[in-house]
Amino acid sequence: MDAKAKLRYFDARAERPPAPQAKTSAHSEFLRTGRISRDRRDWLPDERRYLTYEEVAERTERKLALAGEKTHERINAVHRRITFPKLLFSRSLSETPHLGYCHVTAARTFFSPSQPVSWSFYICNFSAEIGEAEQFFGQIRTDYARMYFAVAIERQDTGETRINRAVRGNGVLFRTSDPAEALKNVLMLGAPEPSLREVIARA
Repeated sequence: MDAKAKLRYFDARAERPPAPQAKTSAHSEFLRTGRISRDRRDWLPDERRYLTYEEVAERTERKLALAGEKTHERINAVHRRITFPKLLFSRSLSETPHLGYCHVTAARTFFSPSQPVSWSFYICNFSAEIGEAEQFFGQIRTDYARMYFAVAIERQDTGETRINRAVRGNGVLFRTSDPAEALKNVLMLGAPEPSLREVIARA
């Protein structure tokens, strides 16, 4: 191939439009990486749609259930003598389905030889006050902060459970946004004897 022919060959390649590349859906990219693309080209009109309350609630409950699974695995992996049953269920809030909570486990603790206290441990994706009224949550703050808490519970004649407000005045055993502090508190509640609780308290 002579020089002129080579020049024409390279000119033709330069003029050729680039091969189209497969475009990744913005939603798929978010599920894969966890990052939200800010590139306007990623948000095509045919990808935009409103989710129903039911769809939002389903996604919220699924994500919280996964978080509950990981939390349960973590608390049961700390010490062989401290184990908790897996009692997972998640619920979204009816008026704000992007917010919800997950029940992780339940157990019984003896604060004294004659005072067994049944309790439940929860996580949720918001902050709120607990136990001040018959309504489970109050003064909900929708800032997407995660909250961990445990409440004393008692069984009613109907078979349902409710917060045992005779314990510590409002039934709340602990409430925190710190996962490390929550882990420590749950382990303290689950420790079978005082000597083990002392070890956990010093950790």
